Amino acid sequence: MARQSLLRKERPVRAAVAPAGRAQDLDRLIHERLRLGIVSALAVNDSLSFSELRRLLGTTDGNLSVHARKLEDAGYIACVKSFDGRTPRTEYRLTAPGRRALEKYLAHMEALIRAAREK
Repeated sequence: MARQSLLRKERPVRAAVAPAGRAQDLDRLIHERLRLGIVSALAVNDSLSFSELRRLLGTTDGNLSVHARKLEDAGYIACVKSFDGRTPRTEYRLTAPGRRALEKYLAHMEALIRAAREK
């Protein structure tokens, strides 16, 4: 049998290209489900405690801690640790770079959705 008969004929493939780039160019740091939840929640609240975020997102302490740390290391969120009496309190807020990154991410997603719907 000829090699070509084993290969599938290729057809032109259209990619959804957004003004901000391709789907692969999405901010992977924000695109992950839990991190998107964190920045979205902080975008509509001045700040949230660790406990509030954990309850809101329905996740575990460890999972929230790991993902919040990644966002903090990137400068997208700020973390302030304090005490309420003898009880430790961790408070998060969205930073200006984090808000810009979220806005860019949302614009990119909107452009991809528009491109997909224009088919």
